[in-house]
Order: sequence, then structure tokens, then C-alpha cells
Amino acid sequence: MAKWEIEELRSEIKQHYLSRFKRPRIAKYGTLNKGFEEQELRVFLAHIDNEKHRLLFEFMANLGLRVGEAVRVNIKDIKPESRELIVYTEKARQPDSLRIPLPLFKETLDFIHAHTQEIEQHEGYIFFKDFKYSKHGCNHLDLNYVRNIFREYITDAGLDETYDVSEERNSRTPRRLHRLTTHSLRHYAITRFARSTNGNVVLTAHFARHRNPSTTNTYIALDKKELYDVIDAISVNEAILLKKKISEEKI
Repeated sequence: MAKWEIEELRSEIKQHYLSRFKRPRIAKYGTLNKGFEEQELRVFLAHIDNEKHRLLFEFMANLGLRVGEAVRVNIKDIKPESRELIVYTEKARQPDSLRIPLPLFKETLDFIHAHTQEIEQHEGYIFFKDFKYSKHGCNHLDLNYVRNIFREYITDAGLDETYDVSEERNSRTPRRLHRLTTHSLRHYAITRFARSTNGNVVLTAHFARHRNPSTTNTYIALDKKELYDVIDAISVNEAILLKKKISEEKI
């Protein structure tokens, strides 16, 4: 056997044993709620002093927009007469429409009125950059910029929470995994919509723009208080039945 073949075999054996004993991967969602709670969202928004940033995150929290969809909201995609927003869904590559809630719609009109000139200079993008050109040549906010300012606001609000570190390959430094990310705003929106429809997953899937309703289920956070109340109720009922059974046996 050639030397290079021995080295290759040694490498394969090493990888085999490492894979057997390495720490198991955490499930993508599991029971961990990766969405905002109502109180968390209020605290988060209250710590945003930039009106454009706050409006951007409100769009995501109300309409369940992905960050790439949110930064591309353009004035031409808003229909004032019906309050509809045309969304070009990232994954499906097709246009969808969502109705903007009235308070958010009024706030959006006020922002457009106050920043008409900047929006026009940036080809109609509502969430325009603070400078005309960039290395990417686009006029809306960069995704990484949005993710970075989100992390700053979350930290300032005292809501930053990590639950694990990533498993990186090729000697890359592991990253801290945060419970709340920009995508948590989409989780919040979908969960809130599901609760408002009494758990109608089909309707919620349309809101979330998911082709498969089973995907929607991974976004809907369980109400832990309701879950724990049920568990407590079951425990109490079982205790009552057990006590009754013991009393009957004594008679």
C-alpha cells in the first residue's frame, strides 16, 4: 500500500471515530421558542431610536417578511387604496400580496412623506441606504448591516441570549447561536397569526407564504403557559382519581 493511501485511510478512520463521539447536533427548532414574546418585542422596539430601522423591523414583525424581502420594500409595491404590499417571495420567486395593518400603514405614509427626496434618490426603496452608492451597487440597506444593527439593539435591550455554539468545519471558529435573530420577527408574526385563527395551519401557511403547511408548523411557537397549565391540570385530576380509588377500596 502506497504512503498516500495509508494517510488517506488514517484520515477516514479518524473522521469515523470523531463522528461517533462528537456532541450531537441540536435540532433546528425543537421546543425552543426562537420567536419574540409580546413583551420582548415591545422592549426591543422601544430601544430603537432610528425611525427607519424601527419601521423596517415593524414590517417584519407584522407581515412576517424575511430580512431580504423587507429591505427591498419599494414604494411602487404599495397599493394605497387597498393597503396591499406586493412581496416578491425569496424562496418561491413569485409575487404575493399582504395587507398592511392600518397603524403600520399610517406610520409608513408619514415616513414616506418625511423622506420623499431620499426615497426618490434611491430608486423608490423605503429602507434606503444612508449613502447613495455602495460596493454592491444597490440602494437599499444591506442584509448584513441589518443583522448587525439588530444585534446591537437586542443587546442594548438586554434581550441577547445564546443557547449553543455552532459546529463549524474546516477549522472555522465556532459561532454563538442566538435565540433571537432577525428571523425571530418572522416567527413572531406567524405565531401571532396562527393564534388569531385558532390554529388554522392552512390559512397561516398562506400568510407565511409556505407551499407546505408542515413547514409552517416549525414556526409556530407553543404557548408554554397553556402547555404547563394542561400538565398541571392532568396531574391534579390524576391525584383526585387516585384518592377516590383508594377510598373506594377501603369501603
